[in-house]
Amino acid sequence: SQQIQFADDMQEFTKFPTKTGRRSLSRSISQSSTDSYSSAASYTDSSDDEVSPREKQQTNSKGSSNFCVKNIKQAEFGRREIEIAEQDMSALISLRKRAQGEKPLAGAKIVGCTHITAQTAVLIETLCALGAQCRWSACNIYSTQNEVAAALAEAGVAVFAWKGESEDDFWWCIDRCVNVDGWQANMILDDGGDLTHWVYKKYPSVFKKIRGIVEESVTGVHRLYQLSKAGKLCVPAMNVNDSVTKQKFDNLYCCRESILDGLKRTTDVMFGGKQVVVCGYGEVGKGCCAALKALGAIVYVTEIDPICALQACMDGFRVVKLSEVIRQVDVVITCTGNKNVVTREHLDRMKNSCIVCNMGHSNTEIDVVS
Repeated sequence: SQQIQFADDMQEFTKFPTKTGRRSLSRSISQSSTDSYSSAASYTDSSDDEVSPREKQQTNSKGSSNFCVKNIKQAEFGRREIEIAEQDMSALISLRKRAQGEKPLAGAKIVGCTHITAQTAVLIETLCALGAQCRWSACNIYSTQNEVAAALAEAGVAVFAWKGESEDDFWWCIDRCVNVDGWQANMILDDGGDLTHWVYKKYPSVFKKIRGIVEESVTGVHRLYQLSKAGKLCVPAMNVNDSVTKQKFDNLYCCRESILDGLKRTTDVMFGGKQVVVCGYGEVGKGCCAALKALGAIVYVTEIDPICALQACMDGFRVVKLSEVIRQVDVVITCTGNKNVVTREHLDRMKNSCIVCNMGHSNTEIDVVS
C-alpha cells in the first residue's frame, strides 16, 4: 500500500506544483532531511538519479545544449523560486532597471563559481541583463538547487552544476566553464577560490588576460593573499568578503540563522542544555554562538586570536582549548577557515553520538579522511 500511496502522492504533486505541494511531498517521501524542501522537485523523475547529468543530452526550448544540469524539465519550478527571491533583492533589481538600457557590462565575459541558489540566480541574471556573457559552475557539491540551475539553463546561461556532484564532477564543471572554443573569459567571479586556482594552474595564458577577479569568501581571499605574497597574482583582485555588508551581515546574521536550520534538519536534536564547542569566534563563529546560546545550549569557544577570544569571553562564553572539553561536549562546530582543526586524535576522544559539523567554506576543517 505504501507504493500506491507514493504513486498517489506523485499524481497529486504533478497536479499542484505549488510551494505547499512540494513541501508535503518532501515529507511523504521522507527523503534525507538535508535536502532543501525545494529540491523535492528533483523527485518528479526518479529515473534521473541513476544517470549522471554528464551522460545526458539535454536541450532547452531554444535548442541550445550549452549547459549541464540535473533535469532541464524543472526550469518552471526554478523560475518561480527566482521570482520569489527577486522580491527580496530590491537593490539588484533596481540596478537592473536603471542600467539595463546602457549595458555597462557589454564585452564582459564572466566565468563564475558560486553557490547556485535562487538568490545567486538573481545576481547572474542581473549581470546578463547589464550586457555580460556568463558561464557558471557551483562552488559546493551539495548546495546547488537543481531546479534553479535548470531555470538558468532555460534562460540561456551556460550553467554546469547539480546537487550531489562528485569531486571529479566538480572540477569537470569548472573546466567546462573555462575551456570553450571561441570564448575566453576576461573576468572571474569566485566563491572559495577554486575557479581562480583552476584557471591559474591549468590555463595560465587565460589567467594573464583576466581583467579582474572578484572573491567573496574568507577562504578564497586568503588564497589570493597567498598568491599575492608569492608575487604570482598578476591580475587585479577585489576582496568582496571584507566589505561591510558581507562580513557584518552574511557571515554574522546569515550564519546565525542557517546553523540551526542545518543542524535541526540533519539531526533533529534538542539543543537546550547541550554542551557545544564552537571553534573560531570570527563573524561566522559569533553568529553560531549567538544562535546556540539563545536555544539554551552551554557554549564553549576555542580561538587563537587574542582579540576574538576576549570578545567571546565578554559575550559570556567560556574560552577553552579543544582538547580540554572534547570528552564532554555533545556538539563540535568548526568555523575557522583553517584546516585540520578537529584532528583524528580529537575524533578518537569524543563521546559516542557527538555531532561534528563544519560552518566554514571548505570541508577540510575536520580531518574526516584519517
